[in-house]
Parts: sequence; C-alpha cells; structure tokens
Amino acid sequence: VQLQASGGGLVQPGGSLRLSCAASGFTNGFGFEYYAIGWFRQAPGKEREWISCISRRDSSTYSSESVKGRITASRENGKNTAYLQMSSLGIEDTAVYFCAALRGLCSPFAEEYRYWGQGTQVTVSS
Repeated sequence: VQLQASGGGLVQPGGSLRLSCAASGFTNGFGFEYYAIGWFRQAPGKEREWISCISRRDSSTYSSESVKGRITASRENGKNTAYLQMSSLGIEDTAVYFCAALRGLCSPFAEEYRYWGQGTQVTVSS
C-alpha cells in the first residue's frame, strides 16, 4: 500500500488549506474502505503529533484538542482518497503533515499505523 500526501504549501495566518491523501496498491481483497486514515504532523524539533482520524466504516472523525474546530477530515472511498480541510491556520500549525493507514479502528498512536505517506509541508507565515 502506498500513500501520497499532497496539498501543502505556504499560507498566511488565518488562511485555509486542503490536504489530500491518495492511496494505492491494495491487495488481498482489503481495499481503501477497510482502512482508517490518520493524520499526523511534525514541526521542527518536535515529536510527531496525531491530529485527526477518519474511520473506515461510517467515516466518523476524531481530532486532537489542538486542532478541533479548525479541521475537517473526509474521504472518498471510490477515489481511494482522504482529505484534511484546515482553516484558521496559525504559525503553530507549521509542520510536515503525514497521512497514515490503519486496518482497524482509528487510533491516536503512530505505531498502530502500518502505512505512511511521505508528508507534505505546510508553512504558515505572513
């Protein structure tokens, strides 16, 4: 399974971005719809931080307190793609953002995700 995160870039404080996570390479009958998709970020000098997850079944979403109310996770199983809509971005949101796939229930723990994308840089600056 391969994940490709995209959509990062430079945005001014208060701005918005939508990240995408395109998945491919599923085998053994377990397609994209069997995987929860988590979103993490890592700022310079900081540990990787879980920020959101969208479940595999009913697309329930979960978010960390640091981003709650400012992000919306979604997915299109027919396109094997998940999205992270971010708004009201602040300088503290500057980080490399990663998507990851977990064949199971959503989790905030990185070690439970088997597949990872390469990350996309989000820089919030005026």
